[in-house]
Amino acid sequence: MALIINDECIACDACREECPTIAIEEGDPIYFIDPDRCTECVGIYDEPACISVCPVDCIVPDKDNVESIAELQFKYKNLDLEE
Repeated sequence: MALIINDECIACDACREECPTIAIEEGDPIYFIDPDRCTECVGIYDEPACISVCPVDCIVPDKDNVESIAELQFKYKNLDLEE
C-alpha cells in the first residue's frame, strides 16, 4: 500500500529528503506522495523513512492503494531512480 500525506503536513521537507524512491513532491500547500513510486521502503529499509522523520505524523497508509509486499518489491525493482 502506498502512503499518503494528510492535511496536517507542515511542508518541512524532511520526508522528501529521506525518500529513496523520489516519491514525495512539494505541493501547494502540502507535500504529496506519488503512489506509482512509493514502495513504503520495502527492500530498502525496515520501515518507511518518511514516517520515521515526519515531525507531525502526517504520513499514513493509503487505504485506496493496497499492495502486497511482493507488489511493492516488484515496483521498487522497476523504478527509474535516476531522476
